[in-house]
Amino acid sequence: MRPRLLYLTHRVPFPPDKGDRIRNYHLLRQLSHRFRVSLGCLADEPVSDETHRELRGLCEQVAVVPQSRFGRLAGAGRSFLTGGSLSEGAFSNRELARTAEAWHAQSPFATAVVSATSLIPYLRRPALRGVPAFVDVVDVDSRKWDDFAATARFPKSLLFRLEGSRVRKLEADLPKWAAAASLVSRAEADIFEEVAGRGTATVATNGVDLDYFQPTPTPVKPVAAFVGALDYLPNVDAAVWFAREVWPAIHQSRPDAEFWLIGRKPTAEVRTLADLPGVKLIGQVPDVRPHLAEAAVAVVPMRLSRGLQNKVLEALAMGKATVVAPPALAALKAEPGRHLLKATTPDEWAAAVLALLGDAAHREQLGRAGRTFVEEHHHWDRCLQPLVEKIAAACETKTPQMVEV
Repeated sequence: MRPRLLYLTHRVPFPPDKGDRIRNYHLLRQLSHRFRVSLGCLADEPVSDETHRELRGLCEQVAVVPQSRFGRLAGAGRSFLTGGSLSEGAFSNRELARTAEAWHAQSPFATAVVSATSLIPYLRRPALRGVPAFVDVVDVDSRKWDDFAATARFPKSLLFRLEGSRVRKLEADLPKWAAAASLVSRAEADIFEEVAGRGTATVATNGVDLDYFQPTPTPVKPVAAFVGALDYLPNVDAAVWFAREVWPAIHQSRPDAEFWLIGRKPTAEVRTLADLPGVKLIGQVPDVRPHLAEAAVAVVPMRLSRGLQNKVLEALAMGKATVVAPPALAALKAEPGRHLLKATTPDEWAAAVLALLGDAAHREQLGRAGRTFVEEHHHWDRCLQPLVEKIAAACETKTPQMVEV
């Protein structure tokens, strides 16, 4: 009989339509092949019947615990005032913790996985302390908050810096509560080990659904498209910077060109960008593929990103000529000039996008090379299977141990 595994996620891992959900869903699918999974997750929005059916089909037990925005903010505030991080407080939930403990009391888990550093406090619960556990850190969150602090104005800069310091303490304490942490790249793993110690990190990179995201024969328009949740700070920063600092030069040279913003929950600042000449706010769509297929160029001007951006992998999988900022390339082994283009300054960005808009042959060459790259390096099964094997190995020993992929 397959061993029992507890999987706690800070958001419902379906539908796989945004960063953490995508990775969590594909990890859940992999885990379900090897374990009897009990999934506990927090829900900050209504959950569809389709989602419930999908999760029940993969898991032995499922608990979807509603969490209001007020409850999340209150938890963050309590944690902050008592010396903890906002992040761990935001995802602290008594009902979820009690559910996990009750499941374990009924039939003990052989191992546990949590989807973020901010969920480490669940592993501290006395009832779960003896369970070999893994934390899917993905990106080094403390560095993310440091990055936010470096670009924010006071008093946000002070708040972000303090949050980074408190999250760093969570990261440093991780070896006390878990067998290992998994991160999306060797670069992120090395940074994490500077805090938590050598041998604490394992690498499990992101993949892309190669059947879902495929090149299509759709005729393209002179469009540069940016895809992402438009209420997430790094995406907002990228959209605003590109629209205001880069796009005017492109539009001046190509008045027929458009910059499309595709994604859910655009902030007020993002919505104002639609007033700029040539900027079109598409907003939330049920399927990003038709819009991305129409675009001649995919742009990922992320200045605050960490780890590996799913939006880059998806654009490459669709055979799109893609231009990225250095932070979005840091965790990717793609070769600039061969698989995609890299740009840093506004002038470099404008030149790269204009060149691609005017050169269909170059777009097609990059698109083919990009698709081949993700086929060879970013199939979800290959990306996550080594991690799943290591979890299985730790489960068999029934004692916490550091593991390497």
